[in-house]
Amino acid sequence: MKVIVEADGGSRGNPGPAGYGSVVWTFDRENVLAESKQAIGHATNNVAEYRGLIAGLEEAARVGATEVDVRMDSKLVVEQMSGRWKVKHPDLKELIEQAKAVATTFDRISYAWIPRAENSHADRLANEAMDAAAELEKSEAGEPKTGASTEAPVSPAGWTGARGTPTRFLLLRHGQTELSTQRRYSGRGNPALTDVGQQQAEAAAQYLGQRGGIAAVITSPLQRAYDTAAKAAKALGLDVTVDNDLIETDFGAWEGLTFSEAAERDPKLHRSWLRDTSIPPPGGESFDSVAERVARVRARIITEHAGETVLVVSHVTPIKTLLRLALDTGPGILYRLHLDLASLSIAEFYPDGAASVRLVNETSYL
Repeated sequence: MKVIVEADGGSRGNPGPAGYGSVVWTFDRENVLAESKQAIGHATNNVAEYRGLIAGLEEAARVGATEVDVRMDSKLVVEQMSGRWKVKHPDLKELIEQAKAVATTFDRISYAWIPRAENSHADRLANEAMDAAAELEKSEAGEPKTGASTEAPVSPAGWTGARGTPTRFLLLRHGQTELSTQRRYSGRGNPALTDVGQQQAEAAAQYLGQRGGIAAVITSPLQRAYDTAAKAAKALGLDVTVDNDLIETDFGAWEGLTFSEAAERDPKLHRSWLRDTSIPPPGGESFDSVAERVARVRARIITEHAGETVLVVSHVTPIKTLLRLALDTGPGILYRLHLDLASLSIAEFYPDGAASVRLVNETSYL
């Protein structure tokens, strides 16, 4: 299937509150197949542009595209991805490698520059994401949001009537592994962190150590998560607790395969799996089953650490599921959230059952 991917990104201040947007069109550009937008914290325009490209390519892969025409108004991204310009900034090198890894899953891909006026859909999504990033930055700094009273700060869920002190979950994804750089399904396998992954974990640990106020560190049993958690625990002066319910999805026979390889191996099942969270991979675990055990660990943490801030180190699916529980949304959100390696998200769960999401996919410390 041929598709068009349009993507955009930017920041208010460069660097500043940043976000991206992407849209996947049918090749005749008549219908939108998928779109995404995300606030990414404090970052530069170029980082946001690349993050938008990666998200757009991932969405194209998810809908089953085999040929992709990428159109962006960033000359830098287009020229670097086309191999005509060198990559000079170290912050962009890993993002370019991520983009190239996704690009290799397609039979054909091309890149073309377009004027901003022709990229209006992605531009609108990116600006919405930047607005959200700016609001989150104000919230994290303790500043009132636009239109809020300056006299009495309100808790994030306060307008719903939520009462009591919430248990705050700091949700940290593990650092890079060899499978993650190759964009392969990585579930119950146990690859170690790469050198880059170790650096990512250390950067997150330093950030969390400076932040402080964390009562416990709880992690998945898999090595990549445990090693990430151990660095943070050392910076915080805490022990690491392992909870098996935080383990990643069991991808069964798809473990270690790329998206395209899994789709080629089991085309009908793979298509169904992308639409129905009750369907497991061959010999694996469904996302619904993951949700059941994640709900269990959430309940345990809330009971054992009521009103405290807890660092939870895990994987893409469990973290997305915790955010889904906080947002009280359907399973479709699992396919729309993007979480970078070693990224931080924040969800709060109140004693009366209310919840709120304070932050998604923070990576400014990396």
